[in-house]
Amino acid sequence: MNIGRRIFLRTGTALAILAALPRAVLAAVWPEKAFSSPVANGALTNLFGSDQTIASDKVSLKAPEIAENGAVVPLKIKTTLDNVESISIIVEKNPRPLAASVEILPGTLPEFSSRIKMRETSDVMVAVKTDTGVYTTSKEIKVTIGGCGG
Repeated sequence: MNIGRRIFLRTGTALAILAALPRAVLAAVWPEKAFSSPVANGALTNLFGSDQTIASDKVSLKAPEIAENGAVVPLKIKTTLDNVESISIIVEKNPRPLAASVEILPGTLPEFSSRIKMRETSDVMVAVKTDTGVYTTSKEIKVTIGGCGG
């Protein structure tokens, strides 16, 4: 076997391993059961191991009172809680209530903005997981034009 062929085989093998790595990493952390749950309590249980949460004024959800188009509902979320591990958005009346779940790295500001789809008027809950529990806040958002198949 000549040197060119060996380098080609090694490079090809390394590239194949690198191509498979993101899929393997994603499969290890993707909470598939939580995202596919048809009810909010099921999504919470599959995401956090329990649907027990603590209401907190240290979790902030800025959202419109009325969303003129449910296909694009802007949200701004932040918290002053310490040791935040993740932030999740749950829309109670959506066909799949868990709209988003974001892991927060240590030392990162626990805040972000997003746009979600809402099928109909519903409570939107933000769940913040810390090392001491899951803290929530929620707000009813009225939808005039549906966004999830409506």
